[in-house]
Amino acid sequence: MKKLLLLLVPTALTLAACGSSGPARDASQPLVFVTSQRTTSDITECLESRLSRVRASSVGGATELAVGSDSNTSYFVTLTPASAGSVIKVMRPANSPDDPPEPEMRFDIARCAT
Repeated sequence: MKKLLLLLVPTALTLAACGSSGPARDASQPLVFVTSQRTTSDITECLESRLSRVRASSVGGATELAVGSDSNTSYFVTLTPASAGSVIKVMRPANSPDDPPEPEMRFDIARCAT
């Protein structure tokens, strides 16, 4: 009988490694949905330093980041405070430009979440 070996991989590595597979992407599903022990302000500062064209706004207790040009937003990042840090949700509108490319965006989110 075969034994199953489970490897524990840090979330950041898992996020950086996963990508969209298949021809169609469901724009109603989050591209990334993770929790972080970092505060929303720490994550915001980190993403602003790594990405160009980031516009931040506050909605209730959450911070919303629009990433991309003013006329064509590529990603919407919602940072919500949680008891042990923050919840990060990244949405990508249908037919949005690939700027920054999705692998780069995933890497930056993973880096700023840890």
